[in-house]
Amino acid sequence: MSDLTQSLRRDLPASIVVFLIAIPLSLGIAAASGAPLLAGLVAAVVGGIVAGALGGAPLQVSGPAAGLTVIVAGTVADFGFAGTAAIVAVAGGVQVLLGVSRLGRAALALSPAVVHGMLAGIGIVIALSQVHVMLGGDSQSSAWQNLIDLPGQIIGSHTVAAVLGVLTVTVLVLWPRLVKISWLPAALVAVVSMTALAAAISADVERVRLPDEPLAELIRPTWPDAPLREITVAVLTIAIVASVESLLSAVAVDKLHDGPRANLNRELVGQGVANTASGLLGGLPVTGVIVRSSTNVAAGARTRMSAILHGVWIAAFVLLFAGLMEAIPMAVLAAVLIVVGLRLVSLAQIKTYARHRELPTYLVTALGVVFTDLLTGVALGMVTAVVLILWRLTRSEIRRVERSPGQWLVTISGTLSFVESARLSRELGALPSKQDVEVELHLDYLDHGAFETIKDWQTGYEKAGGSVRIREIHDSWFHQATSGRLGDGKRTPRLIGSWSRWQDMDQQRRGAMAAGIAEFERTVAPIVRPELADLARDGQRPEQLFITCADSRLVPNLITASGPGDLFCVRNIGNIVPPHDAGDTSVGAAIEYAVDILGVTTITVCGHSGCGAVRALMSDAAGPGSSLGAWLGHSGVRFSDLADERRCCTDNVFQQLVNLRTYPAVLAAEKAGRLKLTGMYFDLTEARMYTVDPVRGDAHPVSVESTA
Repeated sequence: MSDLTQSLRRDLPASIVVFLIAIPLSLGIAAASGAPLLAGLVAAVVGGIVAGALGGAPLQVSGPAAGLTVIVAGTVADFGFAGTAAIVAVAGGVQVLLGVSRLGRAALALSPAVVHGMLAGIGIVIALSQVHVMLGGDSQSSAWQNLIDLPGQIIGSHTVAAVLGVLTVTVLVLWPRLVKISWLPAALVAVVSMTALAAAISADVERVRLPDEPLAELIRPTWPDAPLREITVAVLTIAIVASVESLLSAVAVDKLHDGPRANLNRELVGQGVANTASGLLGGLPVTGVIVRSSTNVAAGARTRMSAILHGVWIAAFVLLFAGLMEAIPMAVLAAVLIVVGLRLVSLAQIKTYARHRELPTYLVTALGVVFTDLLTGVALGMVTAVVLILWRLTRSEIRRVERSPGQWLVTISGTLSFVESARLSRELGALPSKQDVEVELHLDYLDHGAFETIKDWQTGYEKAGGSVRIREIHDSWFHQATSGRLGDGKRTPRLIGSWSRWQDMDQQRRGAMAAGIAEFERTVAPIVRPELADLARDGQRPEQLFITCADSRLVPNLITASGPGDLFCVRNIGNIVPPHDAGDTSVGAAIEYAVDILGVTTITVCGHSGCGAVRALMSDAAGPGSSLGAWLGHSGVRFSDLADERRCCTDNVFQQLVNLRTYPAVLAAEKAGRLKLTGMYFDLTEARMYTVDPVRGDAHPVSVESTA
């Protein structure tokens, strides 16, 4: 079966699912934008076919988006729809220029809190306006006016329209939770069922109106009769917002599949061409839409053919079955838009921004969009983001804790600059006199003014009979400033350096292990505790069995950049794997447990330069009667060149891979394709990993492919 046929088998069903979602959403977005309903369908067709064919995100589906509703509604109010269509066409040209200029990534430089706050504000505006339509009335000119008039609209609502709308919302909310059928999307079920109900009871409600001859009724764009400055602002607003929304959607879609990654510059060009085509044909602006795109991926799409076909189905449906769409009550479409709008307000995003202390930016942007206009709201959000950044850059956290009588710990973290000098002096000055004080610095920056403040306080406090010990975590700003080298460089990070690199001699004499444990509990434990708690609850699921030497210079998690739960480690003298029938059960038990119980997919044997065990094997230094000699005898290695120590180390690794294959569990898993054996060699001097050739036994620089 050809690749094309295989792709069509997945893309064809996916295109139908997306088509079923796109019809009601396109109609609803056009209605909420104050545009002809046909304009929404035109944008859906163009977005699917043109953007689908030319865009750089193969699985992204484009069309009219709720995120542009407020902008389009304002543009239609200012310039009329024919003028809006012309503006959309020009905005597409701007997007093409952005893509050709390779500014795709630059469009993502806008703070995500501002973007999502903007979308949340747009969602609230949509919901407030469409509630009136759902209740049988008309939306007002602003969100504030819609909010004020809502009580009166509820009292005077059209009963049948309101019931249809409420039932539509109920179906949209409950259907995905109760029915797990991907090819029957909730929006389609809600619209079809409520349309059937309205027809059954002969409801007197406002319905969708489409022209009898859609192709003949396409609106031709005309240049707006307005000042050039106003037109330019409208063009840039649509171009920038559509670009950002499309690119954010493309990045999000990339996380949903394992296929080709999005080319953002090409995606901008494709979106621009689609917008120009949509504007010239009298359609709404086109963007990548995450709802349709995620549905496309979930439905099994494999190529861009799914997006293109969905556009073809919409065009065919409009031309052949327009009469069916004219039976849809407007209250039902309004209810669909209410749910779509409210889903733009994501509680998960709110929690994320609260956790990252960016919630003020999100809220200011959202409320600014709701109560002023989109550009003002975005501007307010960007100003808020900048203010928060500046505040954080000049803000530090200072905590004082009395650990025991006469023993104080002062922890200072963040950025410490002269701006904080007054507060720093106040906090340090509040310490009781003649105490033992430890000042722990967790700093990402220390300027000279703040350094002088700490140094002056230290000098005065010690003269008054107290003692001060200053310790730095990770960076050494204070130490550098003391030696006159502030900003010259950094010391070895504490998580990498050995005890001698960060503990003074007094600490080492008193107990380097105890000091190291205390350091872990103070600085590392708070970071890894959540992950360790998860592992304690869920159990270990390591990907690799890592067999390496017990040499103290070799740290497996350091040289593999792995963490808790990644490696199931076995360490011994010489990274030796005794053959299955050699009588040693310790290594064998670990191998069988890793393969049969833990289900590891890789076993790695890792040797290293300067290995004492290999040197002993090379010179027969270990006596045959000793435990060490007996252990080394399990190696079974035959050296190819005794004059080349590095080759002898890789020969040893190669032989241990041979020994591994004497274990039935390893042979069975490898034969079934569940297990891969890999040899590695770590050069301590270079701090570089090499892979050992499985055939020749020599070493080559490691690559991602060799460890996959």
